[in-house]
Amino acid sequence: MATGFGALRRRLFTPPVSETTMEVRGFHVKNAEAKARLERIGEIFLQGYACAMEAASADETEEMLEAVPRDVRGFAYEGAGMGAVIHDALPGHSGRLAGLLAGRGRHHDYMIHVGIGWAMARLPKPLWPDIAATDPLLRWLALDGYGFHQAYFKTGSYVRTPEVPHPFRWGGGHNHYTANAIDQGIGRALWFVGGTDPEVVADLIRAYPEHRHGDLYAGAGLACTYAGGADEDELRSFAEGAGEHRWALAQGSAFAVEARVKADTVIEHTHLAARVVCGTTAERAARVCRALRPRTADPRAASPAYETWRRDIAAELASLSLLRKGADQ
Repeated sequence: MATGFGALRRRLFTPPVSETTMEVRGFHVKNAEAKARLERIGEIFLQGYACAMEAASADETEEMLEAVPRDVRGFAYEGAGMGAVIHDALPGHSGRLAGLLAGRGRHHDYMIHVGIGWAMARLPKPLWPDIAATDPLLRWLALDGYGFHQAYFKTGSYVRTPEVPHPFRWGGGHNHYTANAIDQGIGRALWFVGGTDPEVVADLIRAYPEHRHGDLYAGAGLACTYAGGADEDELRSFAEGAGEHRWALAQGSAFAVEARVKADTVIEHTHLAARVVCGTTAERAARVCRALRPRTADPRAASPAYETWRRDIAAELASLSLLRKGADQ
């Protein structure tokens, strides 16, 4: 059972829900339904964060998270990933993150690794977790989470003035690639900043230097699939408007599909986004991600295995699309 000290940790360290409202953030509001969807996601994230801070153990954290409705449970695990890292950084505290990943959280490992990045954005660098001890592929999602946090909470610097550089170094290797991974998180945040409106999101992406567009579209593809908030026509318009970055968008979408399939949180929107954005079924998109996942990650390679994985997924989805078009002719 959560202790009185756990409740104190929750009160002291949990951000207020008001920080996630569209009005406070100054994000675009497409309509009431999309606004409610995005604000609910923010609330659930903070609920998951609070669970990790308040619970007496990783097992108790897990029990609390499993009670969250299935369609948004992944966001609770994402928040718990952040909370677990903050918890472990407190004097005399440890093991919450490792325990979370060892239990049912292993099915939500994509989201938990993203949550690690949220914590990195909030903690002094000496208190960051040992990223080298995490999954050599999924650790890059921590930088995705870091980028999302910065674009979400420091929108003026990371979104409204996209030309401003933000140098970053970490202990996960391949520092030349960190900006790419962070941009993937920024792209995911743009789906929220743009209020799930594909035209607004595309305009936000176009404001960045062109060489960043592929990573930004990949992040937006993940968000439009996992978070939702757009109908079939909007998703199709978004995919067609991505142009040369069409399959980067699809790769991000496939990651989102696989994350939901692995965690057994697939919803109707997952199937819709897979069909429209990935150009295939949810089952096949997830299977592509699993089949192409590198078995090893050589730290001496020119590029991280994570990037090879992403490119292979994009190429495979593009190939499947060509085969399908050929069969239809």
